[in-house]
Amino acid sequence: MKKIVSLFMCLAMLLSLVSIAVAEEDMTLKVMLPDFYSDAEWLTLEEGNPVLQAIYDATGVKLDITWVANSEYGTITTLTIGDPANMPEVMVMQGPRDPITISSARDGAFWDLTDLIPQYPNLAAGSAATYNNTAIDGRIYGIYRVRPNARAGIYYRNDYAAKAGYDKVPETVQEFKDMCMAIAALGEVYVINWCDYYAGTIGIMTVISGAPYQYGIDAEGKIYPAFEDPHFQEGLDFLRDLYAAGGIDPNFMTIASGNWNDAERSDPPKAIMRLDCLDNGYRYQEWLQENMGASTVPGEEIVTLISTLVNDEGNIQIWPQNIGCSGEVVITKTVSEEKLPKVLAFLDWCNSAEGQTLINCGVEGVTYWLDSNGYLLTYPEGEAENSAKYAAYTNTVQHSLNQLGMNVNGSLAPAAELKSLRKVYNDYLNNNIKYVIANPCLSLESETYTLMGATLDKDVEAAQVQYIAGKKTLEELKAAYQEWYDMGGTQILEEYQAAYDATK
Repeated sequence: MKKIVSLFMCLAMLLSLVSIAVAEEDMTLKVMLPDFYSDAEWLTLEEGNPVLQAIYDATGVKLDITWVANSEYGTITTLTIGDPANMPEVMVMQGPRDPITISSARDGAFWDLTDLIPQYPNLAAGSAATYNNTAIDGRIYGIYRVRPNARAGIYYRNDYAAKAGYDKVPETVQEFKDMCMAIAALGEVYVINWCDYYAGTIGIMTVISGAPYQYGIDAEGKIYPAFEDPHFQEGLDFLRDLYAAGGIDPNFMTIASGNWNDAERSDPPKAIMRLDCLDNGYRYQEWLQENMGASTVPGEEIVTLISTLVNDEGNIQIWPQNIGCSGEVVITKTVSEEKLPKVLAFLDWCNSAEGQTLINCGVEGVTYWLDSNGYLLTYPEGEAENSAKYAAYTNTVQHSLNQLGMNVNGSLAPAAELKSLRKVYNDYLNNNIKYVIANPCLSLESETYTLMGATLDKDVEAAQVQYIAGKKTLEELKAAYQEWYDMGGTQILEEYQAAYDATK
């Protein structure tokens, strides 16, 4: 790992002025990306798509994109890697520490980029620490996609909380729980908006309650799974109680993540709270302003963001929504050695100001506009009443093509003016990093986890969801935990323990 840091520091300075052509001649690049708007017409357009055309005009690279629904991306990734003849040349790996990523890298499915990244100024400008977090056996196989890791929290409609007698923002976990139960008792709406993406809601609730993230280390230095911590069970029990009280849609397990917004963005809403990324909270407020006539006056928002809550131990913990990134972009071995520099040059361009703008915002005057001060707008000034007609390109660009965005050298694209909840959110990101907890086993190796950890984790998560929904008893949940131990969990812990002890 130290070699990676040293290499980047030295070579990035030496090569910072190197200019690398994106493509000396036209090049088609097969790419696989997760999408959140699979029914949007623009995603299917190969000819006449203004954003893809602009990318081609700027680089000579024609993107041949395979879009995969985000809810299915993990499954399709596994199938794709198992079929080398049909692999894309560039693809997003959503979990840089997931077993499928580790095993694929070790099996030679991806190009090793460790010694190549420093040759590309934008890529070399990335964080050595985050590159190290994604390294496998000390080698880098992908360009990470930057995400702030103090991003997770809770947002809710304070107008519905006020109906339940809660005008004050909760400061403790217990106050938060009491408010949720009071809103559920109204019987007007579901409280927590949830979908078939389970990890975030369970993770946020258990971590704010005081549980570790994925694994903990006790006072004797022994590693244990987070679900064995009493605070983890405390978080599950609250979700179970809220579900029983009618505070969670009983059909949440069948709601695809691509439709997660629907329960909030209706009139009246079907659910008014989410344990998720807080940036979705300010977007929800802006949607309410644009579509429901909510006040645009700062301080009068009807969406409240909660980044921190004090738990029963008197501590504050934030669930790490990521490890400084949300997956990575890898180059598969379907790319020839001759073509590899051209692909890297394109990824380097994607991190330039021009590349970031096209990928994250689109084409000015088509998918975004700038106000008189240069701030990003999603529709022209003075046309709020016509905002819906601009959504076809705007929403899909911001929530699908941006999955190719990496931004390792900082955010260089036009940005919206930081005001109202956007500024609150930005302040949270900067001020609350100290409360984000880490997985102590992130950098440790376990061959058993690499082989079967993801499957075991999914089985445990499924049992926890069934418990929350009242379909499993506590005894049955504990039996599922025992099965985790029996099917490989014990060996995973032993391997992590040996690796941890070796570091001491």
